[in-house]
Amino acid sequence: MLLRMTHRRSSLIAITAVALVLSGCSFSADSLWPTLSGEKLAPKPAETLVIAPVMTKKTATEEAQAAAPKAQPPQLNNTNFQVSPPRTSEPTGTFVGQKVVQLRGDLGRLQASITRHNSDLQAMRQQTITHAAGYHARLGGIEARLQVGTTPGNPVLGNEWNLAQQQLETVNADIGRMNNLANRVAADAAMSSYLLESTRAAYGLSGAIDEDHRQLGVLEDDVNKTVVLITRLLDELSQDIARQSTYVANERSNLNTLALAIKNGELYGNSLASRAFTSTTISAAATNTRGVSAIRGRPLVVIRFDQANVKYQKVLYDAVSRALERQPGAQFTLVAVSPSKATSASAALNSGAARKNAQAVLRALTDMGLPADRVQLSASTASDASGNEVRLYVR
Repeated sequence: MLLRMTHRRSSLIAITAVALVLSGCSFSADSLWPTLSGEKLAPKPAETLVIAPVMTKKTATEEAQAAAPKAQPPQLNNTNFQVSPPRTSEPTGTFVGQKVVQLRGDLGRLQASITRHNSDLQAMRQQTITHAAGYHARLGGIEARLQVGTTPGNPVLGNEWNLAQQQLETVNADIGRMNNLANRVAADAAMSSYLLESTRAAYGLSGAIDEDHRQLGVLEDDVNKTVVLITRLLDELSQDIARQSTYVANERSNLNTLALAIKNGELYGNSLASRAFTSTTISAAATNTRGVSAIRGRPLVVIRFDQANVKYQKVLYDAVSRALERQPGAQFTLVAVSPSKATSASAALNSGAARKNAQAVLRALTDMGLPADRVQLSASTASDASGNEVRLYVR
């Protein structure tokens, strides 16, 4: 579907989509801008003209937002790790009995350390949930203001965005504190393994009585329980850290998209990175190959720069968002199009302006969260172009 975007109030936008078919074209390598050879494009068949119905119930952006995965605070584990104190028994007075008392004391100190770590973990989890809730509350306020409409570059929302970014960095600092705790727990895990080996080695000491071996068996069971507890604690810490790290990375991308929304005064949705589940790097050789297969069929979006300050961001976001819903691994070709019917001087000026516009569209896409390595740049001339255009194709 071909969408023509003009600079109007977003609440009164009526999008006219015109389907284009590019045929009879050949390509030649031109660094990062493969350029059409200048052959005329075949005229558009009349049956490809399609008028998009005006949406009355939901706008394209609202539909994209409803389909987009909603950002949520990090889902942390909630286990409360309680130790079982080592069982006591009467000393036997033998050398092995004295060893049992010593090992039991070591186990008690280890368990006291685990109790402190568990207390720190519970406090960190609660703190992280509080910080994330504050961040999302501020984010919700910004999005609500954008939803009802606001001026482009609203300084109040800009300040709120800065505060939201600071709150997200506070959540990121919580990850650092959990990493430090994980290092301390890992040290205790090493100590528990050493204690278990020492307990088992005590069976081989001479001068023991039956009661000594019975007490060693009880102690070994207690140490084993502690080892299991520490292992579970370390596993949950690792899961929390990994989950939060992914969460913060996604939210940073969402903040970039929100910054673009504030700049233009209109709400988009979550970062396109949340829909772009796979990423394939495009090599320089791939961008310079002859006959790029992406430039076939109808463009996903056509942006005509026929006036100053064309507002295309919202429609561009909606179109790419829907394309990624249908094909999460989709890649795109962005073509800077200038009219083929022009003098040599005008053609050079038009080509430069079209490429500049394409770079601006590419920046908008990356701000929305689409990885830059999923967009290939090209330049072309077209006989049906009355002015400079940027066309986006799915490949």
